[in-house]
Amino acid sequence: MRLNPVIARLERGEPAFGCFLQGGSVPDAVWGAGSPYDFVVYEMEHGPFNVTDLRVSLQFMLDRREIAESGDIAPRVAPLVRVPVNGREGTQWIAKQVLDQGVYGIVFPMINTPEDAVAALRACRYAQALGAADREPVGQRGHSPAGASRYWGLSILDYTDKADVWPLDPQGEILLCLQCEHIEAVENLERILDAVDNKPGVILISEKDLSVSMGYRSLFTPEVAEAVRRAAGICRRRGVPFGSPQVEAQNVAQRLEDGCSLLMPLNPRDLETVQRGRALAGGGR
Repeated sequence: MRLNPVIARLERGEPAFGCFLQGGSVPDAVWGAGSPYDFVVYEMEHGPFNVTDLRVSLQFMLDRREIAESGDIAPRVAPLVRVPVNGREGTQWIAKQVLDQGVYGIVFPMINTPEDAVAALRACRYAQALGAADREPVGQRGHSPAGASRYWGLSILDYTDKADVWPLDPQGEILLCLQCEHIEAVENLERILDAVDNKPGVILISEKDLSVSMGYRSLFTPEVAEAVRRAAGICRRRGVPFGSPQVEAQNVAQRLEDGCSLLMPLNPRDLETVQRGRALAGGGR
């Protein structure tokens, strides 16, 4: 049984749609859980890093009736978090804090080097069992899974086995989205993918910060467009899922044509974008 609906879609070759939300709002959490999205990302990079707010949001995403009627403990909409630390900061405790609440994935900003990518993977993995084929890179997440295992509806042992990084562990349920949002990341992308054996989760190509890192104040320059095409081309050649957080109804068709697997509308309440995208991709909920 696949618990993470985003990973399930990626494994089927289908696009996944999601949006950013602020943590701590009960109405937003209830809306997100009932939305047509596959995931929501609680924004803790450019918003407060407040684990209590995150816990409130996670609890109000739960719907007992939906769980009972589906007979399935997998969430219909997976909660993820964007953490505040840039890749070069390498602060493990923040990844540990949000994973211990029960989130199903993390968006890591500013992954610019192979070392940044490996550090992100290590922070999100428990050390693998003896004899496991996928022990590298060795996990460094501290083991205190009681809260997260309860949120997932699993025993502590089952959670420990399933709470690994996909697709490094093919049975893992934790999705990492490594943000390629600096020209250094584009220049290093081949080496980044080599360092994680072509299994980073998803590369999220973020044009706004990429543009600023190149000295521009507009997304719409030939140089920025070329950098995005270059990063997307590397991912396609390597068979690595990639996505965009700059999706609108006007460009969703192009994003899908470009091969984006993870699509995040700029306006979370703009359901026209996800509805049009699903229609174009030929897939339902």
